[in-house]
Amino acid sequence: MFTFDIPKNQVMQYKERVPDELFTGEHYLGRPADITDKIVTRRIDLIEQYPGFTGKEYTHLDIGCGNGASMFLLSQKMKSCLGIDIVNDYEQDINDFLKKNNISNCRFQCVDIEKDISPLPQQFDRITSFEVIEHLHDENSVSIYRQLLKDDGLMAISVPNKWWIFETHGAKLPLLPWNRVPFFSWLPRFLHERWANARIYTKERIIQLIERNGFEVLHSSYITAPLDVLKEGKLKRFLVTYFFKNDTTNIPFKSTAIFVIAAKRK
Repeated sequence: MFTFDIPKNQVMQYKERVPDELFTGEHYLGRPADITDKIVTRRIDLIEQYPGFTGKEYTHLDIGCGNGASMFLLSQKMKSCLGIDIVNDYEQDINDFLKKNNISNCRFQCVDIEKDISPLPQQFDRITSFEVIEHLHDENSVSIYRQLLKDDGLMAISVPNKWWIFETHGAKLPLLPWNRVPFFSWLPRFLHERWANARIYTKERIIQLIERNGFEVLHSSYITAPLDVLKEGKLKRFLVTYFFKNDTTNIPFKSTAIFVIAAKRK
């Protein structure tokens, strides 16, 4: 993993896990993970473990790049990286980070792919999209990912795991201002999606969605809970060392997200 000079304003821009600023009407844009968060490094580790995903000959598109954390960490192993997002809230932070760390093969562009992909004039060798699909107005808009991927390309995505104990994106629950309610995500889909800020997925559901939209799933796994929301201290060190150590787990209840690598179905 590469070491970067991280500006102070690049970490924890929002104090709340589900800040009001990230709502546009009823639609929740999601709070991007910080580049120092373990969930980010775990995703990148899983990508780098998959044979042939990274390469200096590959162009890379990061859909829903947020603050650019994943793009930055992959930049030194790709030919070029383009990060796109529906809002440009982080554009200045991204540009400052690129300049401060002398990264010349990355850029940011504000694009809403559900409305218009014409600003993206090319297809890409590799696509990443982490914790984004659950925020799309229509989850079947993942078909647009297929349009943006070269025929021999690969895509890596992650979505929140239904069986994690806590609701990762929060919910609008009456009389319950604390939005990370335990076991709320375990409710039947129709109840969860009535109140939740974003959809949530079982492994079966995300695989079916990806396959329905023209992809072949090559790999899927549960990402072990990174415990980024816990304060640093003895408890967190103990849990990470003994219960949440590895990047992936076979126990769904220990996982916050589902990781999938897919290719275009021929």
